[in-house]
Formats: sequence, structure tokens, C-alpha cells
Amino acid sequence: MVDATASRVALVTGAGSGIGKAAALALLADGWKVVLTGRREAPLQETAQQSGAADRALVVTSDVSDPASVRAVFDAAVNAFGRVDLLFNNAGIGAPAVPLEDLSVDDWKAVVDTNLSGMFYCIQNAFRVMKSQTPRGGRIINNGSISAHTPRPNSIAYTATKHAVMGLTKTASLDGRKYDIAVGQIDVGNAGTELAQRLTQGVMQAHGAVAEEPLMDVGIVGQSVLYMANLPLEANVMFHTVMATKMPFAGRG
Repeated sequence: MVDATASRVALVTGAGSGIGKAAALALLADGWKVVLTGRREAPLQETAQQSGAADRALVVTSDVSDPASVRAVFDAAVNAFGRVDLLFNNAGIGAPAVPLEDLSVDDWKAVVDTNLSGMFYCIQNAFRVMKSQTPRGGRIINNGSISAHTPRPNSIAYTATKHAVMGLTKTASLDGRKYDIAVGQIDVGNAGTELAQRLTQGVMQAHGAVAEEPLMDVGIVGQSVLYMANLPLEANVMFHTVMATKMPFAGRG
């Protein structure tokens, strides 16, 4: 009997740390073959080794803001594993938390190039591969963030790009139907990554006060991605929000 899980291939961007690493570890633990990509090789190799399933992991460095680099990583995935069943479109960066009138053009462009253009390049290449493979189709999960819905103070570049991700998700979901490509979005709030540790030291709230915020285990996010990934293609979670229960998001904080 053929193992139905043997052909499942995922590509995770930003897989060397944080949410991308948590998702990659969850997928590898579940038997997926996973292409781990990001800008720095050492953290990607660390993810592969930590998984205990390095034989099912392919490390390929890439820069999602460079369309040629994105195409190359998808080609490497197909060359190694024959197909791509899942894209976790996760890579993203922030800008300095400064008043919007003080944000430099270079910082603005860097965030847009990675969080918006980079995500589009990955979706475009996933479509290219998924619509042509046999069996046809696949799934794309975009990392939208709570900031796709509600901003923090002094976050205009990050928030604008994450709001735009929602447009990418909706449009790609519509355009993917004819190719059996399901597209959804995960919006994460206060996961315990290295970058989020500052929240426990106090972060500015909407009313100007600084307050500590609770975190949840980032592994919970990995399991959320895995749940979405393992759905049959006839079903799609369009938007999935997972957050620390007591974080200031609902209501007025």
C-alpha cells in the first residue's frame, strides 16, 4: 500500500526562527517533507537538526524580496521532492517603532518589499507549480498577523503590509479555485518568539501607556498551521486567528 503521507511536501519561508520554525517543526514531526528557506543558512540547518527528521528537510537560502531567488527555491523544491503541496508564506520584517512622520523611505520600502511583494512572489510561484503538478493543486497559508486587523502605535509600514496580505489571501483564494489551490491566512497574536519577548517588558498601548502583555507558546501556532495544512483540499480555513487569551486585542484593550 502506498503511504498517502509520503508525497506531502511543504515549503516554509522564514523557517529559521519564530513562527516559521515552529510550523516547520510541526510539519516535519507529522511526516511532511519540508523545504526550509530563509536568508541565513545556519538557523535553517538548526531547525532541520532539531526536528530529528533532517532526512526529510531541504535547506535552501533565499530572499523573498528578490523574485529570482523565490523562483529558484521553488525550483529546488520540485527538483528535490517532485511537487509542492503546501506553502506557508511566513517571512516578514518590521520597521523601527517611530512616529510615521519620522519613518525613513528606506525602512518603508524594505517592509513593503518583504511583507507584501515577497509574499506575492511566493504565491505566484506556488500557483506556477501547483497548477501544473499531478495530482493538481495545493494549499497556501499566508501569515497575516493580528496587525492585519488592528494596528499598534507607530507601526504603519508593518500594519499596512499586513492589511494588504488580507487582500492577497482573498484574491488568491478566488483565483486558485480553478486550479484546486486553497488559500487561507493565519493571524497570530503574541506568540512566544524571540522577537516578541519585548512584550513581556512593556510595550506602548493605544492610549499611550506602557504595559506588559501575555504570550502563548509558539508551538501552538505550529499546531494551528498543521491543522490547516492537513485539511482536504475540498475545505479551506480562510482566516484563522490564534492568540494569547489575555492579550489586549478584543474590545478596548
